[in-house]
Amino acid sequence: MRLWDLVWPVESSTCSTDSEGRSAFLTPFNEGNSLERRDTLATIHSVEQPSLVEPGFDENVLRQLCDLDCSVPLLLDRIKQSVVSCREASIFFKKRALIEEEYGKTLQKLARSTAEVYALNDGKAGSFVDAWMNTMKIHEAMAENRLRFAQRLNEMSEELATIVKEVDKNRKQTKDLATRYERALQDSEAATDKCKNRLDVTSEELERLLLQKEGESYKDTAVKAQTGGKRAIGKAVGGLLLKGKNVGNIQRQEDDVRTRVSNASDQYRKAVTDTQAMRQEYFNFQLPRILRALKECADEVDLGTQYHLTRYAFLFESIVLSDGSTLVPTTDDTVGLKATIETIDNRGDFQNKTIRKKWYVPSVSVFGGPNYAAQNAAPNGIYGLQDKGKPTFAVDLAMQMTRDNAEVPPIVLKCSQAIEKYGINSQGVYRVSGMTSKVLNLKQRLDKDLGSVDLDAPEWSSDINTVCSVLKMWFRDLPDPLMTRHLHQGPIPFPAAPALLTAYVEVDNERLKQIRLHERVNDLPDPNYSTLKYFFGHLHRITQNSEVNNMSITNLAIVFGPTLFGQEGGGGMADTVHQNHAVETILKHYTDIFIDENDAT
Repeated sequence: MRLWDLVWPVESSTCSTDSEGRSAFLTPFNEGNSLERRDTLATIHSVEQPSLVEPGFDENVLRQLCDLDCSVPLLLDRIKQSVVSCREASIFFKKRALIEEEYGKTLQKLARSTAEVYALNDGKAGSFVDAWMNTMKIHEAMAENRLRFAQRLNEMSEELATIVKEVDKNRKQTKDLATRYERALQDSEAATDKCKNRLDVTSEELERLLLQKEGESYKDTAVKAQTGGKRAIGKAVGGLLLKGKNVGNIQRQEDDVRTRVSNASDQYRKAVTDTQAMRQEYFNFQLPRILRALKECADEVDLGTQYHLTRYAFLFESIVLSDGSTLVPTTDDTVGLKATIETIDNRGDFQNKTIRKKWYVPSVSVFGGPNYAAQNAAPNGIYGLQDKGKPTFAVDLAMQMTRDNAEVPPIVLKCSQAIEKYGINSQGVYRVSGMTSKVLNLKQRLDKDLGSVDLDAPEWSSDINTVCSVLKMWFRDLPDPLMTRHLHQGPIPFPAAPALLTAYVEVDNERLKQIRLHERVNDLPDPNYSTLKYFFGHLHRITQNSEVNNMSITNLAIVFGPTLFGQEGGGGMADTVHQNHAVETILKHYTDIFIDENDAT
């Protein structure tokens, strides 16, 4: 419920009564009598209002506002200024969204149409067509980022427009309420003044009757009252009226005037009491409540505007960084625009054009595959290493562990130990990639002869990011991801989603998510489970030094979500987010999921 649902916000276009008038009005006849608080504005506001202010409200600001003569119009002007600023921000976001949407749609249309037209024409084939199509895909990805940015801008613009509409509406309601309170107080003060004038007139008339009764002449009375203003005029008129009347008539007239004086005195006393009660009600209760509501209304529109401007800055920064990461990726499994264009081999395309009319990407070297022997036919292997015939990259996990008779793949043990020894305090470990040439060099060495590679050598220990990149590449190259795809159970919300991910996205409760993930981890095949347990223990030790290496659980989850779950199936960004959250949950509860009580002791 919003603030203005609890109170009628109010405004006033005129300054309230001066501060001296607030503390004192006309002294009643019985000053010693205590005044009970009465709701003299019952016709305006008779409902008891709940507490309007949260504990963090600054009461000192409220007191300072109450001491100002024009606090209500001051706050109203401030709200009007804030509303104008908020409206301008909303309009800017709307116009910026239109620009970004038009740019994104145009770029997307251009990339798709260019790719379609090129496929119909007799353009260059070979490496050029691959690079050209990948270039169009990069542009299409950038266009999708801009469209998402435009959507967020539209949402922010609508939210700011809603704030403007509600605040402006409640500003007018608050102004009307404040005006009614002040008008009621002014009417009460005017009625008190009338009662006082009526009492003065009747008192003067009684005084004239008493003077006449004592035998004072009209002339003497008029002379004495020449400088009395209203009093003198009243005496003169009274003298003319009494002239020539007998004592009985004077006595009857005196009794009548005394009765009227008594009535006027009672009315005046009641008017003073009511006005003082109304002033106390207004200045002690209603005005602070109105000012408090207005101040919080101003804070809401100011904070709302600042929040959306901060959000805009973050989104703008994110979209620029996203474009940069699309053009120059930070991971080894994707290629940027420049690297894509550099893959064009004009000489190779020309030489092979007469041999082949269709172009294929060379197949991956897989243990036991048809191309494996041909690719490794050199007498001494690559870099002079003897091929031991036990490749580890792109080989089924269970096959590797059965072949090597190991509970954990040797490459995982070797790389993890080196990383913990030389890179556990390295900033951005696993997030920062190594040089592509060195990564490929180390990968080929490990694939040829794992046991002969010494990761303690300065070549690798001084560049631990290369070892990290190779280990990530090994996980990505697994034919079936470590979080295997073969444990499907129940409806799968994403194409080819692993059972672990399915267990995560089907529930909302965090504790239940942990339990479901724990169950699915226990259902993994033994090779996957033992490898996952060891590797997450390694990551757990990395996070224990997060203050030094800046790799928190969340950061590691972002790095290894797609790596451990795999990207096959086209789940897209939504799938990636769930993958990251699932890895984060498992890593956060590593001890509960993997460590038994007996092991812990």
